[in-house]
Amino acid sequence: MSGPYLHGHHASVLRSHSWRTVDNSAPHLIPYLKPDLKVLDVGCGPGTITVDLASRLPQGFVYAIDPSADVIEKARQHAQEKRVTNVRFEVGDIHNWQGLDGVKEGSFDVVHAHQVLQHLQDPLGCMKEMVRLTKKGGIVAVRDCDYGAMDWYPEHPGMQKWKDLYIKVAKGLKAYPNMGKMLHSIALQAGLPRQDIEASIGSWCFSTPEERAWVSSSHDQLTTSTDSDSVVRSLGGPNGEERLQTKGAGRQPRD
Repeated sequence: MSGPYLHGHHASVLRSHSWRTVDNSAPHLIPYLKPDLKVLDVGCGPGTITVDLASRLPQGFVYAIDPSADVIEKARQHAQEKRVTNVRFEVGDIHNWQGLDGVKEGSFDVVHAHQVLQHLQDPLGCMKEMVRLTKKGGIVAVRDCDYGAMDWYPEHPGMQKWKDLYIKVAKGLKAYPNMGKMLHSIALQAGLPRQDIEASIGSWCFSTPEERAWVSSSHDQLTTSTDSDSVVRSLGGPNGEERLQTKGAGRQPRD
């Protein structure tokens, strides 16, 4: 990654990421999956989407990278638990893919990234590398969020303050918390023809008491971030007007 990772790798964050599957996080890819595809999963996190993808490609293979060694180890354990063997997890950065064994230009049928570009200081550079690693006629599949579109009912001033603070911190780290609505533009800047870009939108809805309790427990990144110093700096602290007080210590895809 080209900068601090706001969410960190606290247990609450990994719990949220581990909920993700192909069905709830990459449904745009399902119509394009074939048994023998070779896939690169960029920023795979704990690997639940990755392993789910691999399980759907019995003659295929998924190569997954993430900058965190601890998270990669959890992803490997998850694959073992699911008994999925056609997957490889490596510590790696899309901006330095040349150092990864087995990753070559134009060698993947699909290059996939879920909720990755929003955290990068150079999302366009990431998109260009993803295109570079995709075979001619292959698929670059990217899905990302738009925090500005996040909403809830009933209205709650504390929730609005949380969202405003999150967006301010992310932008202070030179990241893009509203990346979702920018993806088609990033793809165009990366050189992809407009007629080749398929844009769509999806949503997650947490409504039942159990769902609301779960999502609440997994969205405390601003107080559990493993990089709280960077978060404070992004707000102008420790001597600026705003400070973050922590305890202990935070598709438009193209198919």
